[in-house]
Amino acid sequence: MNKILAGLVFGLILGAIDGATAWFYPETRSVIGGIMVGSSIKGMLVGLLAGWFAQKVQSTLWGVVVGSVLGLLFAYAVAAMDATKGKPHYLEIMLPGFLVGAIVGFLTQRVGTPRLAERREA
Repeated sequence: MNKILAGLVFGLILGAIDGATAWFYPETRSVIGGIMVGSSIKGMLVGLLAGWFAQKVQSTLWGVVVGSVLGLLFAYAVAAMDATKGKPHYLEIMLPGFLVGAIVGFLTQRVGTPRLAERREA
């Protein structure tokens, strides 16, 4: 499995888990399905970009930094949309996004093979 595919898979799984944590807030239970889908897509985008970065740069530290920043940026975009609907929930949205991004950035550096290595083996 290459690093981009690994990032997509890990981003999907961790994004879904991130979205599922919204169940702990009673006001979000009616829209939990949409939150989980949105968080999964957000996680997949972070995983895709972190996996692409992991193919180019072989550094766990920079993988975690890039994943964290990407997760934080995407989570900020979601939190800013939420803020227009009433009470903003920046911390509740951005903290898990940051953590998911950091974990996905770490995992894409550690799991999967770079695309160049796959071509040499074939």
